[in-house]
Amino acid sequence: MTSPTLLVLAAGMGSRYGGLKQIDPVGPSGEAILDYSVYDAMRAGFGRVVFLIRHSIEEAFRETVGARYQGRIPVDYAFQELEDLPAGFTVPEGRTKPWGTTQAVLCAAGVLGGPFAVINADDFYGAASYRALAGHLQSGTTDFAMVGFVLRKTLSAFGSVARGICEVNGDGLLRTVVEHTKIEPEANGARSVQADGTAVPLSGDELVSMNMWGFTPELFAPLRKDFDRFLKASGNDLKSECYLPNSVNTLVGHGLARVRVLSSPDAWFGVTYREDRESVVARIAELVRGGSYPERLW
Repeated sequence: MTSPTLLVLAAGMGSRYGGLKQIDPVGPSGEAILDYSVYDAMRAGFGRVVFLIRHSIEEAFRETVGARYQGRIPVDYAFQELEDLPAGFTVPEGRTKPWGTTQAVLCAAGVLGGPFAVINADDFYGAASYRALAGHLQSGTTDFAMVGFVLRKTLSAFGSVARGICEVNGDGLLRTVVEHTKIEPEANGARSVQADGTAVPLSGDELVSMNMWGFTPELFAPLRKDFDRFLKASGNDLKSECYLPNSVNTLVGHGLARVRVLSSPDAWFGVTYREDRESVVARIAELVRGGSYPERLW
């Protein structure tokens, strides 16, 4: 049985957070959130880690993060840059940031040779989430997978967040997932602020994607086509991004993918804004006191 690979998306520079949040210490012995992700993934049966980063942070990342796993789990790197585009496309003048999480996953295609999971570096998903995803990826099914979380448990008190709101059919398969880029908490739920300024009310009980996916290499061919479609439609927009949930939604809608929605009893938490860090530190400390994690991971 092939052990799946964990692909960690860590190319973002944390513009809203105000620093390189991927390697910011939040654990009692200086661990970053992604250290707990790798630790949980190893326990769940993942056999390799690939970090998707930018060349500008490579040296700091290898020295402060990658070195921790030497002798524990094989580590590889892939790189996402603004210029990583399919043939026939060019970067419009004035654009400064890469093209989103769909591009990020495609940038790692060359180093992913089997079933793999995709996660964000700055999200804490919980040990049970990794066990569920590893079990799915090792089952031999051709279905892709997504671990879903409840919206109200994924909001920040310090600003808006982006979440993929999902619909699931009676067989537990993903019907739709639509990325909402500006969701704000409200007293009785939440609201999604649209590009034109209008607000869509949300109950807070919606199932959302937190970019925790399970795929096989069969993803890449249709994903490349969707990225091409995006570039043709929005490639001249200086701020447009091709979000992985929206690409998956397109593949599902065209019958090119089946995505099994997995549930986890663990609570998600993460760092979007610098003010979120204090609560993350407190929650990890609570998990350490409860015996879920050792005082020192490595």
